[in-house]
Amino acid sequence: MKILMVSAEAVPFAKTGGLADAVSALAGSLSLLGHDVRIVMPRYYKIDRRELVKLEGPLGIPVGTGQEWTAVYKTDLKGFPNVTVYFIDHENCYGRDGVYGTKLEPDFNDNPYRFSLLCHGAFQICNKIGWYPDIVHAHDWSAALAPVLLKHICRSQSQFRNTASVFTIHNMGYQGVYGKEKFTDLGIDWNLYYGAGFERNGAINFLQAGISCADMVTTVSPTYSKEIQTIEGGFGLDGLLRVRSDVVKGIVNGVDTDVWNPTIDKLIPKNYSFDDMKGKAACKKALQEYYGLPVREDVPVIGLISRLVSQKGVAEVFAPSYGCLYNLCSSMDIQFVLLGSGDKWCEDEILNLQSKLPNFRAKIGYNENLSHLIEAGSDFFLMPSRYEPCGLNQMYSLLYGTLPIVRRTGGLADTVENYNEVTGDGTGFMFDDLTPQSVYDTVGWAVYAYYNKKDHIKKMQQKAMKKDFTWKASCENYIKVYEEALNRGCNI
Repeated sequence: MKILMVSAEAVPFAKTGGLADAVSALAGSLSLLGHDVRIVMPRYYKIDRRELVKLEGPLGIPVGTGQEWTAVYKTDLKGFPNVTVYFIDHENCYGRDGVYGTKLEPDFNDNPYRFSLLCHGAFQICNKIGWYPDIVHAHDWSAALAPVLLKHICRSQSQFRNTASVFTIHNMGYQGVYGKEKFTDLGIDWNLYYGAGFERNGAINFLQAGISCADMVTTVSPTYSKEIQTIEGGFGLDGLLRVRSDVVKGIVNGVDTDVWNPTIDKLIPKNYSFDDMKGKAACKKALQEYYGLPVREDVPVIGLISRLVSQKGVAEVFAPSYGCLYNLCSSMDIQFVLLGSGDKWCEDEILNLQSKLPNFRAKIGYNENLSHLIEAGSDFFLMPSRYEPCGLNQMYSLLYGTLPIVRRTGGLADTVENYNEVTGDGTGFMFDDLTPQSVYDTVGWAVYAYYNKKDHIKKMQQKAMKKDFTWKASCENYIKVYEEALNRGCNI
């Protein structure tokens, strides 16, 4: 099967979140199964042209009210030489810091134009190289124009007549909403403003159009696929998703076990496995030393790595006079370590709490090496997400024998098994309502088990570390979705 991925980001070239990891890992894993997979994305300022191969001749891309001339570069996806990544090179659109925006300008004003150039360009690249996909797989709102173009324009061309589209929603919270005046940037006829499903409340909604036009719609966990069809989880698009429920599928993302694997991880002090956990104690000691905490083998260490934004439930943990962290660290014999960045109020309050709590230590920012050490050295990992489409850290935690404490939502509900106090079965600790009290109580439940049910904790760790989160099962499910998309697309 020939599969074209259209995405604003992909590792190792550009990343703002889990989308970039998922696109590259899925593409690479599908290629290992014998599929011809290619990725189209922008060449951002930080992607060095000198490390890429330039295709001969310019590429004309119809966009807005005219045409842009771009260069196209390519390279192999790291670790997967059979996956070619094509880069659309246009200095005015992509020659800047930031994928979607910067701290000073969180959402670039010309994003509709920038990502329309990406989607139109994806089809033009196919024409340029004479390679035509069976599946166009578009990821998130920034690639949502691709299924629109396929359905309403490109299928009229013989080359794409038998091509089908799959649209993956990685996070419903980001929809690509812009003023109606930006519609001319899309380079399509005005009748598609309504006809392709862009119109919402007098504005443009890219995500809505992608859902409306794709042959199949996927999201990144089965539970999340149900949640987005509810008023609470649909962010205003639940009605459309219910109408199209027959094409909506949830597939849990996989984990790159060449990178996240305690038996071979080169970023942790000592490797370990489910049948020999000695190395985990060495990692815990190194983590405590790194954060300047007393080295104590007997105290439970709770880790948290997160973007410090509302989605992640940070208010219930850190908000002044509201969050539960102060009470947690004051009333329980625990150590708590954090790595993250995000909303300034949250960063400031975390530093304030650190000055008051000797058993709470934080690093503001992101550090890949430290994130591996936290996963390996912690006993528990807290993820109190308001919503979590898939989540990766809870899967990393399970593989490292670090028991997750999570809210029962989205991918967290699909990957963590709640602790049974009678049998000791389970792989983590779960709560339902997101409140400071429920977070406090569930952390207390885990801490009680740590001190009083050590045989249960060991049993849970071993079960967690045996979990299979490789991309193989995810790929098999995506192939089924691709086959269904082809059946639906060819019958339109």
